[in-house]
Amino acid sequence: MLNYPQIDPVAFSLGPIAVHWYGLSYLAAFALAWWLAEKRRARLGLSGEQLSDLVFYSAIGVVLGGRLGSALFYHWDRVIQDPLWLLRVWEGGMAFHGGLLGVVVALLIFARRHQLKLLAVGDFVAPLVPIGLALGRLGNFANGELWGRVTQVPWGMVFPGAGPDPRHPSQLYQFALEGLLLFIILWFFSRRPRPTGSVAGLFLLGYGSLRFIAEFAREPDAHLGLLLGQLSMGQWLSLPMLLVGGALMLWAYRTPPQPSASASVKSKAKKV
Repeated sequence: MLNYPQIDPVAFSLGPIAVHWYGLSYLAAFALAWWLAEKRRARLGLSGEQLSDLVFYSAIGVVLGGRLGSALFYHWDRVIQDPLWLLRVWEGGMAFHGGLLGVVVALLIFARRHQLKLLAVGDFVAPLVPIGLALGRLGNFANGELWGRVTQVPWGMVFPGAGPDPRHPSQLYQFALEGLLLFIILWFFSRRPRPTGSVAGLFLLGYGSLRFIAEFAREPDAHLGLLLGQLSMGQWLSLPMLLVGGALMLWAYRTPPQPSASASVKSKAKKV
């Protein structure tokens, strides 16, 4: 049995302003994702300014969608009691599934503004997302929140506020599965040319599967418990991702590749 390392959720203070590890994890996630995207932006033909727009839109989508998703799926009662909780992002409470919907909306706006295909933009962004997931789970661990179910495994951990029983450090499981493992899978899968939509589809399929598995070790929210079928809210929200991801990959590999603009021009020139 291990003891929680008693991490102070406040990394440092600047006068009256307390900077939390949770907030820093999000800043680090966006910075690292931006750096990786810069190395790959030629694949989508993005200029530096367009990439900045993409990161900005995605950041807004993550924060607004994640917070609203947390309120809608998990903490509606808290919002009713304390509406200002929505603004206190540093206290935790970001739902991935809400953040995903927020990012999809942001990518749709970006793609329309820059006349790009939504699925092509999704394929570009998908391998970068697990970086944010990994660092976000470390932020959860630093906050001492979202701990796992009671267990007898040797690495079971006693979390403050979770009672005397050892629990799965499920934040670290999710860090390893949805973060590192999914990043490695998507990064290497996307290194070669793939059908449009397949990388985004693999992300949805991979995250949905890994999140569904990890939820068996994570303690369900006390006010929700296990839902229909003895599944948690996280598992039920992951099921649509599995279906959409699988359907998207199937569609991507069954759809004939579209000729590029340059190929189309050459074809017309030959006919003339």
